[in-house]
Amino acid sequence: MTEQPMDLAGPQPQPPEHPPEHHVAGTRRVKRRLMFAVIGLYALSLAAAAVVAIRAPVGQKGKKDGEESLLGLSSKETVGWVSIHGVIYNDGVRAWDKGAYQWARRIRMMAETKGVKAIILDINSPGGSVGAVQELYSQIRRVRKEFNIPIVALFGDVAASGGYYIASACDRIVAHPGTLTGSIGVIFSVDNVEGLFSKIGFKTEPIKSGPHKDIGSWSRAMTKEERDILQGIISDAYEQFLTAISTGRNMPMDKIRPLADGRIYTGNQALDAGMVDALGDSDDAVELAAKLGGIKGKPKVKREADTRQMFLDLFESRFAGAGSPADWLSRLGLRSGLEYRWAGFR
Repeated sequence: MTEQPMDLAGPQPQPPEHPPEHHVAGTRRVKRRLMFAVIGLYALSLAAAAVVAIRAPVGQKGKKDGEESLLGLSSKETVGWVSIHGVIYNDGVRAWDKGAYQWARRIRMMAETKGVKAIILDINSPGGSVGAVQELYSQIRRVRKEFNIPIVALFGDVAASGGYYIASACDRIVAHPGTLTGSIGVIFSVDNVEGLFSKIGFKTEPIKSGPHKDIGSWSRAMTKEERDILQGIISDAYEQFLTAISTGRNMPMDKIRPLADGRIYTGNQALDAGMVDALGDSDDAVELAAKLGGIKGKPKVKREADTRQMFLDLFESRFAGAGSPADWLSRLGLRSGLEYRWAGFR
């Protein structure tokens, strides 16, 4: 009889048993259901918060006496309220960013709302790009003329440069004593990383149709001729700024020019300089707007309630509370272009 060889390794471990396929499929279904349930609950919470936001004025814990949303059905004479907060550009990086066109549309919608006899523009902005600021300025003046409706600007923490530019299109300006305003002027920021590129061995070779096609390039130093060209653009845009203030505020140019060296002012200093019409708070602004609009008695305030925009703002606050990419590029000084913007704002 032949002897069987001895198994020195001992008993071999059995391969693990695979769970039945129906068990794996069931587990996956449970996980999917849980995931959809969590997503559904979160969506419901956002919707509920949006409803609460619609029923209450934006940025307020609740309504003050006499306040109502734009969705209200009341046709009594009211003062409309539109907020312009943040850096002003024509549009943003995301589809739902508020830009000059969106703000202009909301101002027009408020003017078209039944019963609105005057509008408050709640401005808290350091300004923005030249084109966007000029767009808002023109639209504000157009709405005033087309609807024969007074518009009062109310300054918040900051209403500088382009923020002041758009306010000059309004009938009156009310500022807090400590508001930072002014910064009348233009800036064109050009970054230069030529030194950094040389250290890491990176070099660009532009092929261009003309000697100034890459003016403002951050990969090389600016020439004197290019600096003169850009300074000419700055000077022209600066004169446009002064003309807009002179037209909107009915101020002579020789009174504006000494104030327009780029410095900032408190609301108190701005009042002394004739840059604003009154110092006060939101109630004072509403009272002034109501008076200009011919509203008798204590006025009601009708705040904008763009449901879609408010929902997207709420969504953004959950996932991007730090601000938009455009805002951060601007704050870091990495967004180039011609701007009516206070560069010291962070």
